[in-house]
Amino acid sequence: MRITKYTHACLRLEHGGGVLVIDPGMFSEPEALEGADAVLITHEHMDHVDLDKLRAAAAKQPALTVHTHPDVEAQLTDLDADIFAVNPGDTFVAAGMTVRAHGGRHAVVHPDIPRIVNLGFAIEAPFGTIYHPGDSFSVPDEEIATLFVPVSAPWLKLSEAIDFARAVKPERAFALHDSLLMEAGQQMVTGHMTRLSGTQYTRLEPGSSI
Repeated sequence: MRITKYTHACLRLEHGGGVLVIDPGMFSEPEALEGADAVLITHEHMDHVDLDKLRAAAAKQPALTVHTHPDVEAQLTDLDADIFAVNPGDTFVAAGMTVRAHGGRHAVVHPDIPRIVNLGFAIEAPFGTIYHPGDSFSVPDEEIATLFVPVSAPWLKLSEAIDFARAVKPERAFALHDSLLMEAGQQMVTGHMTRLSGTQYTRLEPGSSI
């Protein structure tokens, strides 16, 4: 399997001829969706779903499927693609890959801001399960080999990212939700995560693949 990290929170997974894209938002590059067979959307925020990008992808790929929470599905009525509702605990197949949904709620931004739905997605891979948590530190009840951990957002502090990685206990972890940091901030976060997360931590530059 080939995993490509695009700007901010977007991942592209290629395996067995299928292309699965997670959270192609306003910061991610349009090429992330080139040839996509399926898209997973964790929640409704613009940095995780860009409707114009999805419409363009659906126009090029009529068989495109989109998988997301029912609350988000209701906002995609004008999208010319097959949309499937997903709830926490569901297992389904997207782009030929087995996916399990976890979590259910976005992390608290502020007590005065209502919480919205958020799904974390665990994708089976030959080298072990990959986990994209969206905007949440919900720990999945399964073994995770590769964790993409959010490291910068209005709703988190770095100690929470460290504790999340420690709780999940992956074999390796990569930065997610990281485009809001300046270079000095990236270096500081990488240093702390490398020392304290309890796993092999790396930040991938946008467009880099593993």
